[in-house]
Amino acid sequence: MEGASGNQGDLAAWVARQKVDYTALSGGENPQKYDGEAKIYQWDEDFGDVGPKFAELELELFGDPSTRHERAGLDFSKIDQIEVQQEGPTRIQPIRHFRDAGLHPIMLENVQLMGYDFPTPIQKYTIPSMLQGHDVISIAQTGSGKTAAYLIPILSKLMGKAKKLAAPRPNPATFREGVDQVTAQPLVLVVAPTRELAVQIFNEARKFCYRTMLRPCVVYGGLPVKEQISLLNRGCDILVGTPGRLVDFISRPNVLTLRRLKYIVIDEADEMLEADWEDELRQILTGGEQDEGNIKYGLFSATFPKAARELAKENLSAAHVRFRVGRAGSTTVNIRQTIIQAEREEKRDILLSLLNQMTGVRTIIFANSRREVDNLDDFLYNIGLPVTSIHADRTQKEREAALRSFRSGNAPILIATGVTARGIDVRNVKHVINYDLPSIEHGGIEEYTHRIGRTGRIGHRGVATSLFSPTHDDAMASVLTRTLLETDQEIPEFLQMYIPEGDAAKKPKFETESDFDPDEAQGVQTSTFGNEGCENSNGWGGAGPEEEATAPSGWGQPDANPPATSNGWGQPAEAPATNGWGTLAPAAVEAGW
Repeated sequence: MEGASGNQGDLAAWVARQKVDYTALSGGENPQKYDGEAKIYQWDEDFGDVGPKFAELELELFGDPSTRHERAGLDFSKIDQIEVQQEGPTRIQPIRHFRDAGLHPIMLENVQLMGYDFPTPIQKYTIPSMLQGHDVISIAQTGSGKTAAYLIPILSKLMGKAKKLAAPRPNPATFREGVDQVTAQPLVLVVAPTRELAVQIFNEARKFCYRTMLRPCVVYGGLPVKEQISLLNRGCDILVGTPGRLVDFISRPNVLTLRRLKYIVIDEADEMLEADWEDELRQILTGGEQDEGNIKYGLFSATFPKAARELAKENLSAAHVRFRVGRAGSTTVNIRQTIIQAEREEKRDILLSLLNQMTGVRTIIFANSRREVDNLDDFLYNIGLPVTSIHADRTQKEREAALRSFRSGNAPILIATGVTARGIDVRNVKHVINYDLPSIEHGGIEEYTHRIGRTGRIGHRGVATSLFSPTHDDAMASVLTRTLLETDQEIPEFLQMYIPEGDAAKKPKFETESDFDPDEAQGVQTSTFGNEGCENSNGWGGAGPEEEATAPSGWGQPDANPPATSNGWGQPAEAPATNGWGTLAPAAVEAGW
């Protein structure tokens, strides 16, 4: 590898670095808003079940129409061959297209606005399952479309019922702070382990709630409690939150009650339990005056450890359905993984060489300590690279500003610790670099899987490069080698000694405690997507006595597919939003509504 001095001139292809406006982050004349205060669709008139289009907000939520269908033509040839295993008494027939799922026409429009042309494997199974009213456990690799898999069916089912089920909300055009506030009574609760993931889910909910008359909110640590209470006081139908902040608000019944709750979704359940949130999670699942007998549950995770299985047993219906997309905790075939041997004193030179080889692309660099993140940030910034960084010691505004710069491309190089990077779902991350490999004691191969899963998301191709130190990473060598074998990656010479022999070499897939409990397996069925996997039952492994379930008749069915402008659940407005009564309140939009 060339030294740092030999690479600096070649790194000019990166965009120019930008200085951080610390005045905006600390207050100043134009303080930066929190991501949790982002604009949402809010209609101030009793208009019906569906609101009219709002062009300005639609552009902000979904982006330029010419870029919305980036997924078209991606490498779904491999992702469509991923094996899906199903457990439970009911066999779910997967959907092939969103239009076949029986979605409300406005939800189908929002799916199209998102640029989702084809459902991913987890979406093909989870959407019909939740539409049919099943409790669901979905185990899938990161970047597989899990958030949309549960938001789409839940919101679609609530469409047309919101007025009957939801609590009264004040009119945003006439709302008076301290006078017109209400207690938040959400219909849906989504629990996420990290602030970044909570904000990411909230941003997806903002899009899918467009024109649905359902109001999303998010609560998380780092954002002032007073401001979050103010947002909840305006009403909330879809609540996303982190465990600590949710427990805080549940203990304030005048701020939040769960008595109207219909759905609870636990996202990244494995991370939640590993992070010692188990006590808080149990308080959330039983508190807030909720009527547990009338709640549907969804548990989504990249792995399925024993603690998650026990949580599922305690809360989900015995008739729940379970899906495993690929092996639990496995990596994706869409990521090219490269391992480079490097001792600590060599790492910076190798890092510069890697940044020189793939210039100008969104890149995430992982380090194991906050100090190392800061050191790398200073090092790369001082040689002129457009870099930003994130870790737990940063203020919430600093963390959100870093992710905003990364998403916009102003700082296409992001340095992070593994924990704070959870929930980073940014399109077109082309390169992930493990400057430090995770240790066995701190996540091991599962943490490695989560990290490299920031690239190669939902059909995209990506590159993951890891710097392997024989001195510090020897304990990871064997399991790392087997992970590479599982997805047909090249094994470097210094890891050849760890390639298993005999039958183990022929079948490199390995199972850990993160998989389904084999003692609980009931009628496990396997389907591989492709030419026949979804057209009939031939793609399933072995006929069984299980009941077959198909998508319910209704919205999106071939014989009952009214256009979005037809009568039914509430006729959408023909005219766009304009000024006056019955329009989206401009002041409310600017205030985060």
